[in-house]
Amino acid sequence: MSAEAAISRQIVELAREQAWAAGTHLPAQMLADRLRVSRQPVNTALAALAQQGVLTRQPNRGYFLARPLTEETLAEIVGKLGLDEADIVTGSYFQIADDLLKGALPQEFSEQMMRKRYGLTAAQLNAVLGRIASEGWAERKPGYGWTFSSMLTTPDSLLQSYRLRLALEPAALLEPGYRLDAAVLAQCRATERQLLDGGIMTASADALHDRGVRFHESLVDASGNAFFIDAIRRVNRVRRLLSYRSMRQRERYPEHCRQHLHLLDLLEARRNAEAAAFLREHLDHTMQSLSRIENILQP
Repeated sequence: MSAEAAISRQIVELAREQAWAAGTHLPAQMLADRLRVSRQPVNTALAALAQQGVLTRQPNRGYFLARPLTEETLAEIVGKLGLDEADIVTGSYFQIADDLLKGALPQEFSEQMMRKRYGLTAAQLNAVLGRIASEGWAERKPGYGWTFSSMLTTPDSLLQSYRLRLALEPAALLEPGYRLDAAVLAQCRATERQLLDGGIMTASADALHDRGVRFHESLVDASGNAFFIDAIRRVNRVRRLLSYRSMRQRERYPEHCRQHLHLLDLLEARRNAEAAAFLREHLDHTMQSLSRIENILQP
């Protein structure tokens, strides 16, 4: 779900919660301040709601509520905008991650606060928090409320995660009995070629992150060492919080794909020592690019 679609839903949920009457003026700056976003996606969302007849637009004056909103009209609007449950959960997940990295959320929070802030039902919030908890960047406090983890919210902690990967992943390729299944190798190769054929620019941030995770976890899984496998899966779950933001700068991904294909060629030829050395170079090159990711972390 796009940011504009998520904001459209938050606007109609806000109008329902506040019981705004027909004709209520909805200034873009007021909504941007309430939702803690910039005016550009708010203006886009207002235009979309006007097209659906939820709002009316008066030249030189802005947007006004066309009719009061109830639970029934909210459901109708959500349906017209194509905001199904999965889209709402995914969009809210990314918005929460973005707000956390910008420092716009407190370290500790209640479910009531999150429901109100993001315009979610109890079921939707449970789905979002379930995903966040499974990835390890938030957990329920004993008794009441939640707390965000301090892991991977700074460039230093991201660098530490890459140091762990640099220590473990190349070593996994040197494990006795290492075997990368031919079907897995073929699937990894097909995925990289599909990305080079245009998928890099069209894939969602979620899909692009998952592609990288699946590739590296597939290489480690082939080691058969449960300790390597568990450690890499744990760090990959948590680093998603930062990883998806780096997807905004995709110009480096064609080279990543070519390096992945070269790794697969080395492993297919059972030149594991060369593959381990090349994987170390591959990860080290990514670490050297963290200055760009540091800029992404700034509010």
